[in-house]
Amino acid sequence: MPNSPDLQQVLAERVRFYRELGIYDFYRREIGGNPDPSAAATRHNELASRSEFSEPPALPPSPITPQEMTPEKALRAIREDIGDCTRCVLHKQGRKQIVFGVGNPKAEIMFVGEAPGADEDQQGEPFVGRAGQLLNNMISAMGLRRQDVYIANIIKCRPPGNRTPEREECDTCSPFLMRQIDVVGPKMLVALGAVAAKTLLGVNDAMVNLRGRIYDFRNTKLAVTYHPAYLLRDPRQKKEAWKDLQMVMRHLGMTVPKGDKEQGTGGT
Repeated sequence: MPNSPDLQQVLAERVRFYRELGIYDFYRREIGGNPDPSAAATRHNELASRSEFSEPPALPPSPITPQEMTPEKALRAIREDIGDCTRCVLHKQGRKQIVFGVGNPKAEIMFVGEAPGADEDQQGEPFVGRAGQLLNNMISAMGLRRQDVYIANIIKCRPPGNRTPEREECDTCSPFLMRQIDVVGPKMLVALGAVAAKTLLGVNDAMVNLRGRIYDFRNTKLAVTYHPAYLLRDPRQKKEAWKDLQMVMRHLGMTVPKGDKEQGTGGT
C-alpha cells in the first residue's frame, strides 16, 4: 500500500530519532515466502550505496519523540539497550555490574580507557580507584574538573583478575561505546592506553608510535596517551603523558600552563 505524505513524514522523523541514538542500519523484512538470499544481498548493497532511504522502513513506536531527545536521554537509551548484558563471556566470569560511563553528556573532551577494575565494578563508575585518582589529577592539570569531561571504557564489564580484555570482548562491547561517542560529540577523544588506542584506531602498533599526533576519528579528533594504571607502575612516563595532554590542549585552543606541570599528573 503506498505511503501517504503524512506517513512518510512520521517515518522520516522516526529514522532521525534512531540515528540520534547511534543506530544507522535498517533492513526491510520481506512479507511471506522464503527470502531469496541473493535478492537480500542485492537490496543491502543498494541501501548501502545511498545516503538517504527513499522509503524509510516502519519502526516500533518510541516513548521519546525526536523533539524530546537530549544527550542525557540518548545515553540513557543506550544504557537501557545494554541491559544486564550477556553478549560475551564476561557476564559469567564474576562481574558485579555494568560500568557504563560518567560525566558531562556534552563534553568537549572524552577519555576512553580499556575496562573497569575492582573498584569500578563495585561502584559502577569508571576510573574511581587509584588509576581514577591519577586521571582526576591529569584532568585538573588541564584546568578542568572531572564533571567537565566524559569518561568511559572500551568494555563495560570487569575482566577476571583485571586481565587485558580479549579481542572478541572488545569487538562485542565497543559498538555501544561508539554510540556514546556519537551522542556526546566531543571535540577530542583521548585514548588511555594501548587497548583503547588499538581498538579505536583499528591498528596494532606500539604506544611509542601511536602517541604524539592527532587522528581523525568519527567526525572528531583523537589523541593517544598512557593509561593512568601504567603511569602508576612507571611514574617516569608521567612527563610524557603531560606532553600528550598539552598537545590536546593546544589543538583545542586551551591555555597551557607555563612551566613543568608533570607533577600535576602525580598522585597515589
